[in-house]
Amino acid sequence: MQKSRGRVFLAERKQRCSLRGRKEPGLGKNQKGQLAGFPELEAEMKSEEVSDPAGFVGQDGDWFLLSEIGRRALSRGLTVIASELSALFNLDSLVGTVWSYWLLEGVPTSFLRRAFAQSEFPYCAPTLYATLLLLALAASSVRSSLTSFGGDQVMDLGRDAPRRFFNWLYWSINLGAVFSLLVGSFIQQNISFLVGYSIPVGCVGLAFFVFLFASPVFISKPPTGSQVSSMLKLALQNCCPWLWHRHAARDAQGAHLLPGHRYPQPGPSHEEDIANFRVLMKILPVMVTLVPYWMVYFQMQSTYVLQGLHLHIPNIFPADPAKSSGYRFPEAWLLLANVVVVLILVPLKDHLIDPFLLGWGLLPSALQKMALGMFFGFTSVIVAGVLEMERLQYISHNETVSQLIGKDLYYAAPLSIWWQIPQYLLIGISEIFASIPGLEFAYSEAPRSMQGAIMGIFFCLSGVGSLLGSSLVALLSLPGGWMYCPEDFGNINNCQMDRYFFLLAGIQAVTATLFIWIARRYERARQGLSVQTCSSRDRG
Repeated sequence: MQKSRGRVFLAERKQRCSLRGRKEPGLGKNQKGQLAGFPELEAEMKSEEVSDPAGFVGQDGDWFLLSEIGRRALSRGLTVIASELSALFNLDSLVGTVWSYWLLEGVPTSFLRRAFAQSEFPYCAPTLYATLLLLALAASSVRSSLTSFGGDQVMDLGRDAPRRFFNWLYWSINLGAVFSLLVGSFIQQNISFLVGYSIPVGCVGLAFFVFLFASPVFISKPPTGSQVSSMLKLALQNCCPWLWHRHAARDAQGAHLLPGHRYPQPGPSHEEDIANFRVLMKILPVMVTLVPYWMVYFQMQSTYVLQGLHLHIPNIFPADPAKSSGYRFPEAWLLLANVVVVLILVPLKDHLIDPFLLGWGLLPSALQKMALGMFFGFTSVIVAGVLEMERLQYISHNETVSQLIGKDLYYAAPLSIWWQIPQYLLIGISEIFASIPGLEFAYSEAPRSMQGAIMGIFFCLSGVGSLLGSSLVALLSLPGGWMYCPEDFGNINNCQMDRYFFLLAGIQAVTATLFIWIARRYERARQGLSVQTCSSRDRG
């Protein structure tokens, strides 16, 4: 059991090194620098700094595609293997794109502009966007399947085993992210994009073979059919009964005409489907009210990074280019603050804080931890807003310093980037208390036959939060909005991003209050159900 759990952690760590998951937009950031010679893609890559559409598409499509196809035909372990293969194929496509660009590096840019000006599509755009879309689907498929599959390995180890497993799973994710950011981003930015993209391919390949060869020791469930289709049918039956009656009458007529072609369906019975649907209707409001937290959470890889680029970043390389070989500070390194915070806090929480609270009977429930995580997310975005107000004071007095980050020149306030540490520390603490208990809640409260589907919904809603945050930025970027800056997509010196932060804080405060009310009702209902179960057992 211990070996199987360790192999799950290793596979997730290698996969995170390559795909970077929800936490790191490093692929897009470094591609922005690599494609800077082409204006159409350069503008779009700068816009990517405040949006993550591919992540939402992958997470949104995942729980439909994975639950409908993977659950029907494959076990969770085989679904993980298939998803790893898909990710490996798409990363190979990215390497092929970079290889073609590397072959053209010696060609004058003016010639390339004339050659591709006659093309219907921007340079590399179809390949780039199609590959990123498929890569997002593969990454989200791995994320959903591997999380629930890993939980299956520790189900028989006690009540605290899932909590500890998700703690260390999240720690493994962030350990892979450190390698991805620290090594991968530096190589892509300063040495070679071809080598930088080859490293993720190797990591995915290694994760695939580790998981494949370790599969005999895993606890694996056989495929049980699609729960998504059953839940959709029950939702249709409750929301549109007239439409459902027409559909049911047509099915009954077909069954009457072909009685010999009726086969028993695998998976839960109709009564179990109804019970699962009721559980889903209780869990879903809790998960939906977590969406505004994801809006705040994803600021660390968008507006927090933009804010950091406009603060003074100390030069970690020698000022003499001959001594430093011309190395530049990778933009993606700004995300290391959050990752390091999580790496430090997870072992501290698992070995010291949780055992201490458990010994005194004060360990909060998953829902209570999630509410606490929302509070820390709220304070993080408030701190970011206050820092942005101070930064804009320097900008209004024309007190700026110019700094070259990657291939872009930024005019920053003379405030040190170390002033961002409190907001990254707070968002890291919120991640410990909201994201990890959220995984634990989604897995432990879901019916056994719906754990994969509900984990998919959980990740889907995190993608919805990312999309809503990006949509809010796009709305505020319209003429007259707080983020309107037509001269430069990446310049926030003429924006009022502090108001955007305070708006997010207000949204989080309102929805956190709603979450607490829903969570209390959920826990009361669960306690009442436990009391009824105990009393019925006593009578029996």
